[in-house]
Amino acid sequence: MMGKSKWLMVAATGLTIALSISACGGNKNDNSNNTGTNNGSNTSTNTPSTNNNAGAGTVDTAAAETVFKSNCVSCHAADLSGGMGPNLQKVGGRLSVDEISTRIHQGGGGMPAFQGQLTDDEITNLAGWLKTKQ
Repeated sequence: MMGKSKWLMVAATGLTIALSISACGGNKNDNSNNTGTNNGSNTSTNTPSTNNNAGAGTVDTAAAETVFKSNCVSCHAADLSGGMGPNLQKVGGRLSVDEISTRIHQGGGGMPAFQGQLTDDEITNLAGWLKTKQ
């Protein structure tokens, strides 16, 4: 009897791990398909810190961090260094607010879509916060 109980625990643990991994897609690449293209984003590498969220409006940092911790940290790490998902520590230097927002809304490259799971305001705020990561 004890043997069946152990197997059920092992199976449940394996299923939990598999579901966690599949939610992030195991993608370690940015896959933004913006390599070598401007796509209308700011190309300045010396953007003043007061303009880091250009195009995002006012960013509620605390709210963005809460959304990130609740939805993104399992794939992108608490320090944004990545893991199963890509490193986001300098994502604002690579992508525009609109590109970040589109990726969050639609997913892609192994990332799940968050449209319908997060409100448009949460996604806009999160994209603005990530834009400051340069």
